[in-house]
Amino acid sequence: MATEYENISTDLIWLCSRGNNSMLLKRKSAGGVTFSRDPLNLTNIHNRKYEGFIDTKAIGINPSPRNPNALTLTTKNPDSVNPAGAPSQPAKLYKTHHFPANTHNRQIYRQLIKETTRQGYRVDLRQEMIARASALRQAQRTKKPTPERKPRGRKALKKLAEAQGKA
Repeated sequence: MATEYENISTDLIWLCSRGNNSMLLKRKSAGGVTFSRDPLNLTNIHNRKYEGFIDTKAIGINPSPRNPNALTLTTKNPDSVNPAGAPSQPAKLYKTHHFPANTHNRQIYRQLIKETTRQGYRVDLRQEMIARASALRQAQRTKKPTPERKPRGRKALKKLAEAQGKA
């Protein structure tokens, strides 16, 4: 990946790829807003701060491919880059950590923070990381069926009178 070379800065890569790359999603109908499809982008906003394909230390949280109710934390593995700067083992370029569906939300948040701070990942993305994990867990939750509304006021008195009249 081009972001791993020592002689090219990440800012230069951003300047070259910010207007046109494979993960860019432009929408003219929504006021010219631009989004990103990058799996290592926590907010899906096309912005230098959040783009994961540029930074050497990037974080991504997505639903697990094995279990749609579980979460997967994906981080770039700095150990897979050889001293010359080229990725020596592309299959090991990313580290993944799976959180099962039955894990409590607060435990997931604690583990996310622990996993990223232990490896020295960006602290400025911590709030976005927790917000993304929270939003995914909220979307994965099954909705309870809404109970039938109970009549109140005059309708309730009418039903009660009809029920007593029939009995």
